[in-house]
Amino acid sequence: MYSTTSCLVIILVLSGTAISKSIIKTLPGYTGDLPFNLETGYVSVGELDDVQLFYYFIESEGSPKEDPLMLWLTGGPGCSGFSGLVYEIGPLNFNTLDFDGNFPTFILNPYSWTKVASIIFLDAPVGTGFSYANNTESSSIMDDKISAAQTYQFFRKWLNDHSEFTSNDFYVGGDSYSGIVVPIIVQEIYKGNEVGRTPIIKLQGYILGNPLTSEHDDPNSRVEFAHRVALISDQLFKSAKTNCDGEYVNVDSNNTECVKDIEIITECIAQINRPQILEPTCSLKSPNSTTQIKWDRRFVGENPTDFLLLSSQQNSRLWCREYNYLLSYIWANDETVQEALHVREGTLKEWMRCNWGLAYTQTVLSSVAYHQYLLSNTNYRALIYSGDHDMLVPYVGTHAWIDALNLTISDDWKPWFVDGQVAGYSMAYYYYGYHLTYATVKGGGHTAPEYKPKECLAMLRRWFAYYPF
Repeated sequence: MYSTTSCLVIILVLSGTAISKSIIKTLPGYTGDLPFNLETGYVSVGELDDVQLFYYFIESEGSPKEDPLMLWLTGGPGCSGFSGLVYEIGPLNFNTLDFDGNFPTFILNPYSWTKVASIIFLDAPVGTGFSYANNTESSSIMDDKISAAQTYQFFRKWLNDHSEFTSNDFYVGGDSYSGIVVPIIVQEIYKGNEVGRTPIIKLQGYILGNPLTSEHDDPNSRVEFAHRVALISDQLFKSAKTNCDGEYVNVDSNNTECVKDIEIITECIAQINRPQILEPTCSLKSPNSTTQIKWDRRFVGENPTDFLLLSSQQNSRLWCREYNYLLSYIWANDETVQEALHVREGTLKEWMRCNWGLAYTQTVLSSVAYHQYLLSNTNYRALIYSGDHDMLVPYVGTHAWIDALNLTISDDWKPWFVDGQVAGYSMAYYYYGYHLTYATVKGGGHTAPEYKPKECLAMLRRWFAYYPF
């Protein structure tokens, strides 16, 4: 399918826009040729075609002609697709155990989702990863709907240029904040197909991991979650539930009893590592505040300068998970790496795993209405999964909005297994032709594949194969 040359750069003009792509055979930090097909490139989108979205495309290591094609968005908004590639579901992981403070190296991930699917890891929206705009206006006006529209535009152009994949089943996937944007993208694709917009995309459904779905409901569910996992007492939970009437985010400052309960709850969970409650906290977290019940995307951010100081203090032994993210900063900001990836020179001052300074406005406070539209109008399949030790987007909140869709239950709550052990619990729902599977991943955090890669690959493989959990 690919040229045998080590690097291929093609400039194509489609509808007055440019697409550039490069075939990558080797990468700094990996010894020898890559054992999978990697392509990187830019696709121009936006009203003026001045937004350049960067992507990593990895062909399925199974059967690219038959296996599904998936577009994957990492959360944030503003987290690079590279983060999803090396820390979650891609074929490379950083070799953290042998990191000596010098240049990072890679090991292969035996549980990569590219074992069963071809995946496009996209740096979206603009300002994420290596994506950039030719003018400041296009990079300073961005919100959920604009981002979704540009992502849809990206994929149409990408598919036009990769026509060999037009017959593959297609899925849109993402995690964390992508729980807001992905359902919008899916609706855009459905409507585009309905009016005959080319190319017709063979969309089969969507996949969401640890998804933020509601700016209010997901953070609000943290109190119930904290009670279920014994972070707050029965008495405190009952008191807060009564005094706050189940409202823990928008607290009435005049309700002194509720305010008092929230202060105690905040104190109880302040030093808990929210992405995975059983793992240690690190000093890289954002400062604690009285608004901790609220969703704050910066809470999972990091300061690479702090990383460098802390890693040297620990003799370069990455004893805390957050320190592992340091390696992506060292690697992606290296000039030889950017040359190898064919990043356009001069388009980026500094690569960040997650750009928390992104100019972005959240305009969709809940994506539930988009799920409701899809279940009422399509025959798509949806896989929603949660790491059950995630307190950023607790499984109890995710399960609650799924139940509120009033779908018919086809398989009630039951365990699913990997290697004879319980890997989590699942439920299956349907509404006419629409089918939704919800699964928890036992011991998983935010997001689940980073913590439980073997189990999550098994989950995806079964779902793609229509195999019951």
